[in-house]
Amino acid sequence: MNLNFGYIVIILAIVLFSVVLHELSHGIVAYWLGDHTAKDAGRLTFNPIKHIDPYMSILVPVVLYILGAPVFGGAKPVPVNYRNLKGKEWGMALVAFAGPFTNFLLALTFFLIGHFTGLLAGSGGAIWRFVFTELIYVNLGFMIFNLIPIPPLDGSRILYAIAPDAFRNVLASMERYGIIIVYFLIFFFGEIFSHLMVNGMNGVLDFFYFLVGR
Repeated sequence: MNLNFGYIVIILAIVLFSVVLHELSHGIVAYWLGDHTAKDAGRLTFNPIKHIDPYMSILVPVVLYILGAPVFGGAKPVPVNYRNLKGKEWGMALVAFAGPFTNFLLALTFFLIGHFTGLLAGSGGAIWRFVFTELIYVNLGFMIFNLIPIPPLDGSRILYAIAPDAFRNVLASMERYGIIIVYFLIFFFGEIFSHLMVNGMNGVLDFFYFLVGR
């Protein structure tokens, strides 16, 4: 178990930074596509208080870190009225995609900084290696978790745009209980879920190393 208090504080700061940008990107893309709901609700802000969900933004990530599992989580969903969006379902898919894609870009950015400065390899000491490693892995964890195609996660919004009507009805019927299904899978199949998450994160990290010729 990881019980170093200083490292837990760092993890929490990284999580809050990552979820705020994730949710902010949803709201910004929605605004660009014609929906001002998030802006009117005061969610187009870097203020973490506006985005934090005590359970998904704090408790879950910290517990996962302490248990040594892949860290992921979420925040209060940015309100979006897809009827106001250009492209309707496709517009909603773009709004949904913006969050995981932001986490991907953050992971890639911090990987490149850490790699080319040597901080990721430990040249600045163990603490900086930890910071950059977690910045990468936390954002990859958020990306992969949110791409799960179960409502209300982002992956379901993307899938909805391309799914036939019959399957759209299934997704719509799951909307109310989807997050309970996600929690059920994590709780009862946590080891398998963690294994799949780690494999996915390491696969993306291998791609990053491929980009820098390693």
